[in-house]
Parts: sequence; structure tokens; C-alpha cells
Amino acid sequence: MSKEIIVIDNLKCGGCVNTVTKKLQEMEGVANVNVVLKTSVVEIELEKNISREALIEKLSKWGYPEMGTSNLVQKAKSYVSCAIGRLEI
Repeated sequence: MSKEIIVIDNLKCGGCVNTVTKKLQEMEGVANVNVVLKTSVVEIELEKNISREALIEKLSKWGYPEMGTSNLVQKAKSYVSCAIGRLEI
């Protein structure tokens, strides 16, 4: 088992944490996910070999890119993901 740690942009609340956690856990090969709201750190335990780049690409697609790489489209996507995550808490 391996672990990836990624610091992300646009993490605002528990809804965002819920969305990121749920979507990553749905990925094949992901064993466990821990998202720390205060530090924007995402810890991902992997059962299978998933590249860091693939994880960053997925997070970015959902509106939560690696720290320092956010753009306006990603910020907008993160607000939608945030709202959905709040509904599912």
C-alpha cells in the first residue's frame, strides 16, 4: 500500500471535504482518504498503483486543483461541488 499527500486549492467547508472524500473513495484502487479542512491536505492511501498526476487531474476536474494552480473555472466548479457535498452530509 502506498500513500499520496496533495495540498489543494478551493477547500472551503465540510461540504467540500465530503465531496473530495466521496469522489476519491469511488476511484478503483483507493483504500482510504483523509481530508483536513484547516490545511487543505488530502491524504490518499492506495491499494493499486495510481499515479500522483492522475489523482491531481481528477481533483482538478472536480474544482480542487493542486495548491497554487487554481483558475476561475476550477473555482466555479468547486462551489458547485461544495453545494452538492453539503446536501450529502
